[in-house]
Amino acid sequence: MRKLLLALVAVPAMAAPSDSLLGITLVQNKSGGSLSVPMQIVLLLTVLTLLPAILMSLTPFLRAVVVLHFLRQALGTQTAPSNQVLVGLAMFVALLVMQPVALDVYHHGWEPLENGQITASQAWDQAQGPIKTFLMKFAREKDIQLFLELSHSPAPAKPADVPLSALAPAYVLSELKAAFQIGAVLFLPFLIIDLVVASVTLSVGMIQLPPVMVSAPFKILLFVMVDGWNLVVGSLVRSFYS
Repeated sequence: MRKLLLALVAVPAMAAPSDSLLGITLVQNKSGGSLSVPMQIVLLLTVLTLLPAILMSLTPFLRAVVVLHFLRQALGTQTAPSNQVLVGLAMFVALLVMQPVALDVYHHGWEPLENGQITASQAWDQAQGPIKTFLMKFAREKDIQLFLELSHSPAPAKPADVPLSALAPAYVLSELKAAFQIGAVLFLPFLIIDLVVASVTLSVGMIQLPPVMVSAPFKILLFVMVDGWNLVVGSLVRSFYS
């Protein structure tokens, strides 16, 4: 877990393209280049600012939290489970899926930089490999092409040449589409229950009783009987390994 957290913090920290930034330079020592204290403070503040957005947008957290929100809406339970529970579950799912990627980033980028074997720019170049491989696996070609055109970037010769500036938003769009597709499928069985209950209550003359109040226990009972949480979370995790 310690290496995983260090790798997540290391991704933005290695983004410096040269050995100086805003006049703050790297300190050279016998083992190579190391970051000066002011530079470390600047990078730490930058990481603390960008890390929440990176975790929410460029990890499986995005798909998981959207799907869990759709599931709660389909069940009609309003605030149960609470937002904190859904966000926490989505976060643990994201950490589980991203653990191999974060470890690769740590071993290929941050660890050599920490040992003074490579510079910050070289560490960032080496760390981009695992990140791009993961994002490219789930980003649609159509979305990548869209952002390449919007940024007026030249067509890449190979997938590894796609810049992160186009790959990151393309991944977000692709994940949103996948999450909405899964959410629509989750809605279908519960929608059928709502339609059946509404038809029955209308046929027996229970007009003043909202059908949602009658269908909610049946939907929850169906979800519990099929072990819905296990199925949904298991399918979410498996979707990132398929």
